[in-house]
Amino acid sequence: MSIEQNAPRNVLAIVSPHVGGRAAGTALAAVFADRAQVTVVEAADEDPKALRDAHVVITGLGPVTADHIAAAPELRLIQCASHGFDYVDVAAARQRGIPVSTIGSSGAEQQNVAEQTFALMLALAKQLIPAHTALVDADWALPRLQQSITELSGKTLGIIGFGRIGQEVARRAAAFEMRVVYTDRSGGSPRDDLQLEAHRVELDELLRTADYVSVHAPLTDENRHLLNAERLRMLKPTAFVINTARGALIDQDALADALEAGALAGAGLDVFDPEPPTAALRLLRAPRVVLSPHVAGVTRETLVRIAMAAVRNVSDYLDGKEPRDIVG
Repeated sequence: MSIEQNAPRNVLAIVSPHVGGRAAGTALAAVFADRAQVTVVEAADEDPKALRDAHVVITGLGPVTADHIAAAPELRLIQCASHGFDYVDVAAARQRGIPVSTIGSSGAEQQNVAEQTFALMLALAKQLIPAHTALVDADWALPRLQQSITELSGKTLGIIGFGRIGQEVARRAAAFEMRVVYTDRSGGSPRDDLQLEAHRVELDELLRTADYVSVHAPLTDENRHLLNAERLRMLKPTAFVINTARGALIDQDALADALEAGALAGAGLDVFDPEPPTAALRLLRAPRVVLSPHVAGVTRETLVRIAMAAVRNVSDYLDGKEPRDIVG
C-alpha cells in the first residue's frame, strides 16, 4: 500500500523526551524539507488531529499502541527509528495491514552498540568503577582489587542474537583474541564480508561455557525474560552479563539476586525495564555492576545515521517504493 503521488503527505514524528524529545524531532523533520508535512510530538496522543491525519508515523522509542493505531485511520506506515520495534503494537498494525519497518539493514547503530558493549566488558574486567571510586576516596585499592581484575584475551564470549550488531561485537572480539560462540533464534549466520570465526551453539551450552554473555536479540513476547532465574543459574560464578539490547530480555530481579548472592562476577547494563528506571530498581544498588543510560545508540554520529536511515525509508515509501526492513 503506497501513497498516491499527489496526495497529502502527513508525517507524525514521535520522539520520547528521554531520547531527545521535541528538539531532536524538529531536527529530524527539517530533513524532509518540503516533501512532507511533519508534526513533531513527544507522545503519540499529544496531538489527536495530527495522529488522525497521519499517513506515516516515525517513532524514536515513543510507544505506538493499538489505541493509537485505531485513532489513525489514514495510517499506512510505521517507521521505527531504531533496530528494535518492541514499543510498537506490531500485531495491531498487522491486523490493519500497516507495515512496521525498522532501520535494521542500514547498520546505523551497530558500530556504537558494539563499542559500548566492549566499554562495559572492559570496565568490568579491569574493575574501573571501584578502582576510580577508591582513588577518589584516597584509597589505594590495588591489593583489594588485583584478585578480581581479569583479561578478555583467551576468554569465551557468548553472543545471544547474531544479527548485524551481534556480528559487529564478534568482529571486535577477534581483535581481543576471544573465542566466540553464538545463538540466534532467527537463523542468523556470519556474514561473508566479516570472515568471522564464530561457532553456533544451543543457548544452554552458551550459558554454561561463556565467560562473558552479551545480549543482542530483539525483544519479542516470546523472549521476554529470556535470561530468567533458571538460565542465570547456568552461568559460571566467574561470568559477566552484558546487555545493550533491551532491558526486559533479562529478569532484572533475578539478575540482582544472582549479583547479591555472589553467583555472578558482574553485569554491564545499558538498557532497563522501564526506561528511565525507577529508584526501586535493585540493580542500581547491586554489587559489581556498571550502568549507562541507554547511550549505546546515541553518539552524535549514530543519531545522524539513524535519522537519515529512517527518513530515507519514509521518503522512498512516499515515492511509491516498498519499505525496507518490515518486521515479521
